[in-house]
Amino acid sequence: MTVAPVVVTGLGAVCGLGVGVETVWQGALAGRAAVAPLRLFPTATHRTTLAAAVPDDAVLAAGRGWSRAERFACTAAAEAVRDLPAAVRQGARTGVFFGSSTGALFEAERFLAAILHGHEGRLRPLAAQQNDGPGSAVARHLGVRGPVATWSTACTSANVALGAALDALRAGEVDVAIAGGADELCETTYAGFNSLRAVDPQPTRPFRRTRAGLSLGEGAGVLLLETAAHARARGARVLCELAGAGRSCDAHHVSAPDPEGRGAAAAIRTALAEAGLEPAAVTFVNAHGTGTPHNDDSEAKALHAVFGARAAAIPVTSSKSLIGHLLGAAGGIEAVFTALSIVHRLVPPLAGSEPADPELGLDVVLGAPRPLPLANVGLSTNLAFGGNNAVVLLRSWQP
Repeated sequence: MTVAPVVVTGLGAVCGLGVGVETVWQGALAGRAAVAPLRLFPTATHRTTLAAAVPDDAVLAAGRGWSRAERFACTAAAEAVRDLPAAVRQGARTGVFFGSSTGALFEAERFLAAILHGHEGRLRPLAAQQNDGPGSAVARHLGVRGPVATWSTACTSANVALGAALDALRAGEVDVAIAGGADELCETTYAGFNSLRAVDPQPTRPFRRTRAGLSLGEGAGVLLLETAAHARARGARVLCELAGAGRSCDAHHVSAPDPEGRGAAAAIRTALAEAGLEPAAVTFVNAHGTGTPHNDDSEAKALHAVFGARAAAIPVTSSKSLIGHLLGAAGGIEAVFTALSIVHRLVPPLAGSEPADPELGLDVVLGAPRPLPLANVGLSTNLAFGGNNAVVLLRSWQP
């Protein structure tokens, strides 16, 4: 079936590396890890003390009482749409498609703590903590009057939102989509991952032999998506194409991946089929790459299942080694990195100098950015609790 091409015409980023696409990209090319001692809340009672937090003064000071995640989302979205005319942005044919898993949970924790310590008189009213806070804040901040929807599917949330935006654009439901995700660090999530012993006391080391877990992060990543016809009509600069998306479920375990990576492989094959591409077309992978022993092993097996012998020669990176795991926002910021890799024809290296685990059989990008050919297809994968898998494919734009 012939489908209308959907293109990326804007990007926005907020993460531990900084604010703004150029700042974040330069940090990524340098292989600089933003994982550092966490100051957002006390960590003395936890197993670990590290995370990749966003500086408080580095993001848009939006509406009074807005959560960190809402400020991250609005800052990244404003950057992504800066060249989109206001009349288009505020029209009924523009929608917001967002992913989030924590919403305003950090602020809810502070609210509860104040009550428990008898400080009710100092509290401002707090809106109910809800996952759709970041996406709804983007719509309010930018004046978007089209459809607004949020997906909360744990660590695949933003990739699911990107896939939904792709579907809506192809179906003619909208002409423009502001899509991505935002999440904030909070003690509930930090304690939960520590109790699972899934967090590395050191900065995360995806695909390394001594990997021992993930590092948490926060921020937002937003893509401005349009039908190619709409972008052409308004003279927009096209960065790349969102070519396909795939989703699946392992149906295996609430928190552990299928050891053979069958669900992840199914999602990748679905995205390839939707894009009309063969596995041989993929030139690099921005992997889920959490750094947990089981996840990295399962994902490596999925890549070998899809790409066969080529899996050992496809450059593989993991944005999480630089900025931590952004949970529901991971797919958004990692799609931004994938798009930038296509635009600049460079794959950023993982942070750190430890060699890759040879048992995984992957060509892990280490030490320096890896050059790419002129025509590129990038695969960005996210795998979540419950065996929920969501991947997207981006490729060089060929009008």
